Amino acid sequence: MRNIPWLIGFSLVSMAALAPLRVSAATRAGESNPQVSVTRGVAGHGARASATIRIHAGRKSVWAVLTSCRDAVQIVPHLRRCDVEQTAPDGSWQRIKQVVGYPWYLPRVSYVVKASYRVPERIGFEEVQGDFKVLRGSWYLRRDGSVTIAHYEFDVVPPFWIPAWVIRMELTRDLPKMLRALRARAE
Repeated sequence: MRNIPWLIGFSLVSMAALAPLRVSAATRAGESNPQVSVTRGVAGHGARASATIRIHAGRKSVWAVLTSCRDAVQIVPHLRRCDVEQTAPDGSWQRIKQVVGYPWYLPRVSYVVKASYRVPERIGFEEVQGDFKVLRGSWYLRRDGSVTIAHYEFDVVPPFWIPAWVIRMELTRDLPKMLRALRARAE
């Protein structure tokens, strides 16, 4: 089983834009933009975010993209490495190590998350070891006719001090790009 939730490794402060993405038919036809909300995290530290996008593909196709490490390192800004350390015999969870390399002025971070799977509707994750103070979240996939509605929510507190407004600004800019990349790859 190759379940590796790529957005677990979503970098907090993405300073570079993603490579140009293939424009899908849905995007050309004026498909709705991703809906993104980013607020202050717990006790004012870090951030809490949620994002939703409509994808003209079945949940199975979206799930395949979300659980592909090959896609992860291509889509997630600054994600340098993604390795499965352990998998449950029934495939219901995995321990996944990821490494994120930030720009030169920020340190590289690594972490291990335990990802829990309820195929094809939910991926939940929480850091069990590593550099982040808080890293947890979920993906929810819901059918709406021939469309999949992908909803992502997470809480994050970085391992180093950075103004909360910078984190929120970067996430507000980068989450829509990442969701569009997910849609382009899944459709």
